[in-house]
Amino acid sequence: MASFMATSKTKSKSKIKKNLVIVESPSKAKTIEKYLGRNYKVVASKGHVRDLPKSQMGVDVENNYEPHYISIRGKGDTIKELRKDAKNAKRVYLASDPDREGEAIAWHLSHLLNLDPEEKNRVVFNEITKDTVKNAFKQPRDIDMDLVDAQQARRILDRLVGYSISPILWKKVKKGLSAGRVQTVALALIIKREQEIKDFKPVEYWSIDSQFSKGRSKFMASFYGTNGKKADLKDNAAVQAVLKQIDQKADFAITDVTKRERRRMPQPPFTTSTMQQAANRQLNYRTRKTMMAAQQLYEGINIGKGGSVGLITYMRTDSTRIAHIAKQEASQFIHEKYGAEYAAVKPVKGKLPEGAQDAHEAVRPTSVHRTPAEMKQYLTNDQFRLYQLIWNRFVSSQMTAEVSDTMTVTIDQNNVQFRANGSKVKFAGFTKVYKVAAEKDNMLPDLKVDDAIKMVKNDPQQHFTQPPARYSEANLIHALEENGVGRPSTYAPTLDTIQRRNYVKLDARRFVPTELGEIVNNVIVDFFPDIENVEFTAGLEKRLDGVERGSEEWVKVIDEFFKPFSTEVKKAEDNMEKIKIKDEPAGFDCDICGAPMVVKMGRYGKFFACSRFPDCRNTKAIVKEIGVTCPQCHQGQIIERKSKRNRVFYGCSRFPDCDFVSWDKPINRDCPKDGHFLVEKKVKGGKQVVCPNGDYEETVQK
Repeated sequence: MASFMATSKTKSKSKIKKNLVIVESPSKAKTIEKYLGRNYKVVASKGHVRDLPKSQMGVDVENNYEPHYISIRGKGDTIKELRKDAKNAKRVYLASDPDREGEAIAWHLSHLLNLDPEEKNRVVFNEITKDTVKNAFKQPRDIDMDLVDAQQARRILDRLVGYSISPILWKKVKKGLSAGRVQTVALALIIKREQEIKDFKPVEYWSIDSQFSKGRSKFMASFYGTNGKKADLKDNAAVQAVLKQIDQKADFAITDVTKRERRRMPQPPFTTSTMQQAANRQLNYRTRKTMMAAQQLYEGINIGKGGSVGLITYMRTDSTRIAHIAKQEASQFIHEKYGAEYAAVKPVKGKLPEGAQDAHEAVRPTSVHRTPAEMKQYLTNDQFRLYQLIWNRFVSSQMTAEVSDTMTVTIDQNNVQFRANGSKVKFAGFTKVYKVAAEKDNMLPDLKVDDAIKMVKNDPQQHFTQPPARYSEANLIHALEENGVGRPSTYAPTLDTIQRRNYVKLDARRFVPTELGEIVNNVIVDFFPDIENVEFTAGLEKRLDGVERGSEEWVKVIDEFFKPFSTEVKKAEDNMEKIKIKDEPAGFDCDICGAPMVVKMGRYGKFFACSRFPDCRNTKAIVKEIGVTCPQCHQGQIIERKSKRNRVFYGCSRFPDCDFVSWDKPINRDCPKDGHFLVEKKVKGGKQVVCPNGDYEETVQK
């Protein structure tokens, strides 16, 4: 009897239906399932499940731009499992990311799973922590169709632009090319900057830096002007005229000493774009790498006894807003760790960029008590460095200003003035945490009006004005955001696309347009000027934001864009002439047919090919010898190669007979300790020569 009752209990338990929760990623699913307990099953859709077809436009322009969605190829098994789980579930919750794209994923899932649109099954949370996730499930809501329409509008608009212009580029220029709203503006900005550099004419100017002394103390001052007015030194003649006015052996007089207190405020916590910019400048992270590490920190990290927890809030945001509870926690932490004088009473508030939705908080740690030092053991190096940057920026934003004493001294002789500036930090404030923002002291001696001082030496220097710098990833993201083009989720894929299409290349971490990029840009300027126009694209972004707010109707926005655009497409198809990209001569002949070899551009860069292609299909890789004999076979030469991910590595020219390979550049020297070949590694501030066995290292100056 007892055995029968135990069996029936087991059966009844197995029949209990669980609540099903669907998120995007498996790692996020694991973290959330631990928080919700045994009555919930959490599964991942692994991103989007429906999209427009790749093989055709997929938009019915004659029927209110009705999109034709299909299940994404390769997602059949995932959709089948989701339908099975939904059928057996007590209730289904859609917990995709809290943004436009996440809302669209939830909407597509609700269609595929035939969920009741009236049922509140949408759950959103800005951070993946136990309390936040549990509270979110107490307040499910309907799917926000304004958000869905905003995402649909952008997707349809991008499809109309891409699938209208790209075939023309394929036909008239080269196969494999593409055009898009944001990437076209990004490319145009890079090309415009390159043209500014080419057109730039340097202008000569001079400076006079002088060393003065008072007693044993020496300090620097710079020429300011004459007769109390600031003056520019345009040439050497102007410098000599100034030097003739002064007597270096005679005393100079202090005519003015101005002392002030300067307060430097902390910066607000990160938005997506400021995080990408800071990571690029301070950590040397590419935008893609930053977003990958941020995604991992958001979705959950196993921190030992604490289990898996999201370390940062949602990383796609244009807001600097901070939750009240996070402010309180930060204030308490700062009081305990640094003292009450470091905690700001009214923390700095960031100014929202035009068009910002302010839908989420800033990017911040989910708890300031999880310090970078404590979390380091659980993180990869890439994750740790980004987490430390986010943590430092957030905590510093809740701290008081840095306070410095500044001193400006005017020095005069014969109506020729020099100026010296000094400063000393008297209270570190937020720079106690965010050290990257700290300034070095520049002390001046104790100087008073009417003091007599001596000139020790003069150093006139010739200079020339410099052209504007090429865009780095950080500068380009800043320029796009400043111009109102693109949104937090678009910056990383935009920069990735223009590089993959070989429209631009990175040289010393700066974007340089390629010949192909300039050709594509010229075509778009000539035939699709609105697409390339920054103001037009920014205006369109504002209207798309209006769809999200519910103040614009998405079909109307697209229709008003597409009607004039389709006319431009027809004109380009009829009038654009085929552009032939001239092949660069390689300087040697084909060893099969004797025809000249040329340089071609392929998916992974340039290569040598026979000019008689397709009659002769001879190709050769373009290799760069580094002047080092292979340390393994001692016969071949070490050559520079590129992996499929465009990462440089070094191999033997006799491959596959010799399989030597190294990520670090070998040099023509052996380790003095064990005889192993030495390699050159890039390190912060220069290069280092090291032994791969770890027995030897030396620093190489920049």
